[in-house]
Amino acid sequence: MIKVLIERIIAEGLETPYEAAARNILQQAIQSPGYLFGESFADLQHPDRRFVIVTWQNLHSWERWEQSPERRECLAAFAPILVEEEKITLLEPL
Repeated sequence: MIKVLIERIIAEGLETPYEAAARNILQQAIQSPGYLFGESFADLQHPDRRFVIVTWQNLHSWERWEQSPERRECLAAFAPILVEEEKITLLEPL
């Protein structure tokens, strides 16, 4: 099992479109083999930052989703909403 930490910085005033795009990508991810569950968080000190922690069965499941056309299409909706590209960190239990 692995966890994927995704950090996104939202452009000012675009929180509502971000939330819609985030729901869409989550709906797509849920259908991907190996997806277990995910959580979204807002940074209390920086309201323009969002963190998503997604749990996958294994690295292969994540990589398949990461490279999928469905994810790429969803990311295209994020492009005008984000200040910079999302930052992804892969985590494994110790």
